[in-house]
Amino acid sequence: MSEGIRTYNTGVEATLEVIGGKWKPVILFLLTFGKKRNGEFISQMPFITQKVLTQQLRELEADGVITRTSYNVVPPKVEYELTDYGWSLKEILHLMCRWGDTHVDRVYGDTAVVLSQPQKEE
Repeated sequence: MSEGIRTYNTGVEATLEVIGGKWKPVILFLLTFGKKRNGEFISQMPFITQKVLTQQLRELEADGVITRTSYNVVPPKVEYELTDYGWSLKEILHLMCRWGDTHVDRVYGDTAVVLSQPQKEE
């Protein structure tokens, strides 16, 4: 392999490089329903720590899939939203959600619960 050339086995690997992990897909999925503030993420993802949330948001911003808008007000206000590039992930994220819901029902039935039930798309 030549230095400086990135090699991927498939495009899936490149996708997972950006959205992979436990929290990034959840963050991105939530943003498909509109802008979010830090507190909204915490309330919708109660098991994420503030440190991890901040790190994941920074990485997604660096990859160009979300933007961070900071308002010069007291108290400070910061909002996150998908970029146009980030919006291109919407279909994938919603398909993953539907598949996951089906998987939970199929494998775990009544012994598991999905905390967040977003509005169904028309």
